[in-house]
Amino acid sequence: MNGNRRTSASAVPNLSRGAQQPAVPTQSPHHAFPSNSSYTFQVTPPVYDHQGLQNPWEQTLHPLPPRPRVQSMHELYAARRVSAPYDIGGQQRMAFPEPVFYGSPSPPQNLSPPPRLTHHQSQSDLGASTSTLNGQRLQNNASVTSFASSYNAQSDDAYYGSGSGEGYDDAAGQLVKGLSSEEALRRFQAGELPETDQEWHRLVPPEARDALGKQEVQRQSVIFEVIKSEREYVADLEAVQDVFIERLRAAKPPIISEPLLSGFINEVFGNLREILSHHQRLLAALFARQREQHPLIQSVADIILDTTLKADFRTVYETYIKHYPLAESHHRQQLKFNRSYEAFIHSVSNDPRIRKRDLITFLSRPVTKLPRLNLLLEQILKLTDTEYDHPDLETLPIILGILKDFIKSTQPGIEAAESKVKFWELCESLVFQKGEIIDMDLYDDSRSLAHSGPVMRRARSETGFSEKWSELVAALLDNYCEYDFVFHVILELTVQCLATVILTREEKRPNGSIRRVLMSRPMPLSFLRLGSFNAPAESRREKSEDGCLLESWRSQSVPVYPFTIYHASRKSARGYTLYVASEAQRKKWYNAFVDTIGVHKARQDANMWFNPQNLTDGFFRMPPRDGIPVSGLTITGRIQCAVPFVTGSPSRRFLAVGCGPGIYVAPVNSEKYQWVLNYKNPTALAALTKIGDKVFNRLIVHADSSLVTYSLDILARFALGQSDKQTLGASLERIGGNDVNIVLCKHVHLSGRALLIYSSKRRLGTSLTLQVLEAIDSEPPLSPRRPGTNVMRTFRPYGEPGYLPKDAYNIVSLTKTIGVCTSTGIIILDPTNLAQSAVTIVPNFQDTSNNEPMSSLKARVEGLKPLGFVRASADEFLVIYDEIGFYIDKRGVPVRRCTYIKWEVKAVSYAHRNAHILLVSPEFIEIRNITTGRIVQVIEGQDIRLLYSGPYVSKEDPVLIAMRGGKDDKDGVSDKIMELIETEEISTMAPIATTTSVWDEWDEWDM
Repeated sequence: MNGNRRTSASAVPNLSRGAQQPAVPTQSPHHAFPSNSSYTFQVTPPVYDHQGLQNPWEQTLHPLPPRPRVQSMHELYAARRVSAPYDIGGQQRMAFPEPVFYGSPSPPQNLSPPPRLTHHQSQSDLGASTSTLNGQRLQNNASVTSFASSYNAQSDDAYYGSGSGEGYDDAAGQLVKGLSSEEALRRFQAGELPETDQEWHRLVPPEARDALGKQEVQRQSVIFEVIKSEREYVADLEAVQDVFIERLRAAKPPIISEPLLSGFINEVFGNLREILSHHQRLLAALFARQREQHPLIQSVADIILDTTLKADFRTVYETYIKHYPLAESHHRQQLKFNRSYEAFIHSVSNDPRIRKRDLITFLSRPVTKLPRLNLLLEQILKLTDTEYDHPDLETLPIILGILKDFIKSTQPGIEAAESKVKFWELCESLVFQKGEIIDMDLYDDSRSLAHSGPVMRRARSETGFSEKWSELVAALLDNYCEYDFVFHVILELTVQCLATVILTREEKRPNGSIRRVLMSRPMPLSFLRLGSFNAPAESRREKSEDGCLLESWRSQSVPVYPFTIYHASRKSARGYTLYVASEAQRKKWYNAFVDTIGVHKARQDANMWFNPQNLTDGFFRMPPRDGIPVSGLTITGRIQCAVPFVTGSPSRRFLAVGCGPGIYVAPVNSEKYQWVLNYKNPTALAALTKIGDKVFNRLIVHADSSLVTYSLDILARFALGQSDKQTLGASLERIGGNDVNIVLCKHVHLSGRALLIYSSKRRLGTSLTLQVLEAIDSEPPLSPRRPGTNVMRTFRPYGEPGYLPKDAYNIVSLTKTIGVCTSTGIIILDPTNLAQSAVTIVPNFQDTSNNEPMSSLKARVEGLKPLGFVRASADEFLVIYDEIGFYIDKRGVPVRRCTYIKWEVKAVSYAHRNAHILLVSPEFIEIRNITTGRIVQVIEGQDIRLLYSGPYVSKEDPVLIAMRGGKDDKDGVSDKIMELIETEEISTMAPIATTTSVWDEWDEWDM
């Protein structure tokens, strides 16, 4: 449209600051713009001519016609209007003006212009629809009315290349020797230039740079660096795909066998292919812009903005960046343990595209790409002239805002992943104590390292603390699992779940690896208590590390800052004072403890396996703390036993409670208890209601070494005021003779029968007699008889009686057999024939002479009290002692390498519900998974007692506990009863048990 006229700098309004007038200016009225009008320009590439355009840098000093690149939108707007995909807001813009240059003063060696690299024609191009260059067919795309040119990603693949250069040789100051500007550009995009020539000033003649100001030269150099870095980035990602991934898949023999290879590639390389796809398109657009506007590129911000605005672009980066530390860890682990993989990494480093760089360098490229791009764009913005309405002044701040917000948002994910990597390294280096089962859920996907650091511990001597110090490393682990959130301080060793502080001593091995030996047992968060964190600093004497030999004998005092933590159930035995080097470190540990405890409490309340519900709190009272009871107030005293039962029509739940004055009965969730039976401080209560269609309807009372039963229906009516005491007394039946001293009794269900098992001791007897009675399923109508008649009509003998050691104290039941707990073990008996039953004692330690772990386990249980056992699986049972538990097979022989689980409390009783055991101690109820031994919940209280735990028939059968109540006033201190209701997971699918691999982890940890 301009003919063969030359455009002067003076004819172009808003010339870039620093641009100079041409040496031989020529006025062109056709390009003189009105001074009182603003214009928007369209940047369009020239029409391709098969004969090639004249290169202005290879001509003589005579003026040459300019390339028809700038057109007024006022001339084109009426004819057509095309939207711009890279345009922001559709606002009026002015293209960055281009100066006019003259040819080089040195005549070219070859007057024939070299073939010109083609571009993709725009809508304003008038050339043919296709063209050829060196036999290559190029396709056309319509351009748009914008700074962006359309491009064809397929044809642009020819311009991808590799190679990078950090610096450039500015001394030459001339165009790449022997090449035209466009040929040099083509070679740059193809990666065929030497690294020293891959700079903007090497692709532009000195005359072009002289016509621009210093600031614009710098700006063009930075824009060029954006394109160059994008080219190198794409080349590196393509190298990862071709050299690392594809060669790993094609390796013969396989370096990593399937199916591990697919998982490894997915973990290490992640979604790198998706990132590469985005940047291939971005690079194609940048190359197209560069070919159209070189050497003076107006802007690339619109292209980059279009890419960064895409949600999937940011999503793939977020996914990759947050996973990167884990990817690096997987790679390092494979290098450490797989020699074939190590050899493969070394072999591919010789590939020209790899250039001796480690795989970590390539994996970290996406992590650093956006921050580096952000820095380059910030530099472009600084170099953009603010005196002109340049679109970069609006577009670049938008991009920078997007990138900065995105980079900031990924930091927590990166830190969490880095923490997990450090945590994995810690787990792999831990050395556990042999003998105990350790299930700290270390490899749960959600576990991470929250805080770690060096701590010191002062050694104790017989006279107190000594001057010996231990250098330790403490690590705070944090995890949220499916149902609970627990915290440990590993100061010793135990089976735990969730958050943990690990206290270890580091030992370096000859191969350079580090072993971290656990110093003490873990302390679950529910048992963790914080002591003093504000004690004054103490002094520690350290030997001088500088100077000569004599100086090494001298010492200096350094301040250390103590803090104390302790175990709530064993304050005196498990209290620990640790020291750190500064007050800031102590404060950081304190904040970490406080934050984790707060999260633990909130999550435990929201994810309980057993939900405690109050049944009564206020009626049962103990004397006030001042010891002065209120006149007329009934003090029931401490609750001794309780049993729930259902009776009446319609069915109604009642609760019978035994305490000092006798037995009280009331409907559940009612404080209107009625005193019904005068058995002071009863030992135990049991209710036989029904099994299937069999109805028994009897309350069993064990009190004052006697065993009696009453009708539940009459008892409930009497409590409601609907019956009299005489009718209740008429339902009495006495079990055992008058000269029999009942020591213990237990109500169990075996093979569809309701059995009452009790042991008795006759006067002057040296052993216990074990008797089994079966409940009769129908209660005959009451007939007039004297109260206390010793006629038993609701029970009948079941088999012959047997004999037990006199130290028997508890009875447990399985499906067909029973176990009697004694000080020497648990005696297994057949209740159908106690006299002829074969006696088996578990655990079976007969093979201790040939089995060292079994011998150690036998020594460990000496002096401990067995409480019972429960079925853990089809082939295993969990034997429960007051301090530990371990697994046995059907023959009673310890399994799982004779390892054991140490409880956090000293249990006095236990309850069994489905997959859990509840260990009851005076201050805590410790709930564990039967199969793994892992703690899932802890309930805290004062003076806790187990009142009722079964027999367990259905999920409606509760677990009842008593503990100190919440009322403490002039009426006394309340004693409350709570029901532990088993909860269910809120899920549409049943949970899938995954216990088959648990033992493999334990076997590995115990090695």
